[in-house]
Amino acid sequence: MIIDFHVHAFHAKVAEKAVSIIERESGVKPQTRGLVSQLVYRMDEWGIDRACLMSVATKPSQQRIINDWAASLGSERLLPFGAVYPAAPDAAEEAFRVKELGLYGIKLHPDDQKFMIDEPSLDGFYSALEELGLPVLFHAGWDCSSPELIHCTPERAVKMLKRHPKMRVILAHLGGNDLWESVLDKLAGLDGELYFDTSYTGKCSDRLMTQIIKKHGAERILFGSDCPWESAAKMAEKLLRLKLTDRERELIMGLNAERLLGLNTD
Repeated sequence: MIIDFHVHAFHAKVAEKAVSIIERESGVKPQTRGLVSQLVYRMDEWGIDRACLMSVATKPSQQRIINDWAASLGSERLLPFGAVYPAAPDAAEEAFRVKELGLYGIKLHPDDQKFMIDEPSLDGFYSALEELGLPVLFHAGWDCSSPELIHCTPERAVKMLKRHPKMRVILAHLGGNDLWESVLDKLAGLDGELYFDTSYTGKCSDRLMTQIIKKHGAERILFGSDCPWESAAKMAEKLLRLKLTDRERELIMGLNAERLLGLNTD
């Protein structure tokens, strides 16, 4: 069972516009044009059994719309996460509705949603997420939507995690896109239910990626691609050439996700 923990697709009405904007900002040629059908086609092509679908609410009014849409997509292949806008007055309430809808977790994007991950004003919201118990995936590190200001650095992530040790956190992009030396120094090996996914880590050297995995522990690393912005096949090829044991690869490619999400794969 291979599970891609980090993929994106959009409602058909906005998919082309959303992908075109990110393509222009990032300069990255996408693997799909953002449609769910195209994502599933790529999953088949790349040998991916299941995938966690991530969405981002960039304003409060999008929360319910996105979450209702995400809930409609749940299947044996797609495991949708919910979207919450942290500054919304009803953010905590919507987070609990995400669970009621049967979604598998919550995606937050500090850069797109314009918040510093360690803002004290978010402590009440984070406490609600601790109580909720769902996995919470944060974009971490550099992002083309905020090239001059990184909202989730390893240093800020450590501060937040120390205040909310019970939150089940996944820091995307191996803990911090393009900040991997700092991830190795400050985040890798930190106690608690802290996971990293491998999404969009093509620029991370094999040496550094192996060091981070070994220090943090393969049991807390999740395979992810960030499709449509990276190919899951390429990310799998990278993991295969790293100096890891077969057991470590099995954990990363699917077993950790099964455990974290409580999946029954029999």
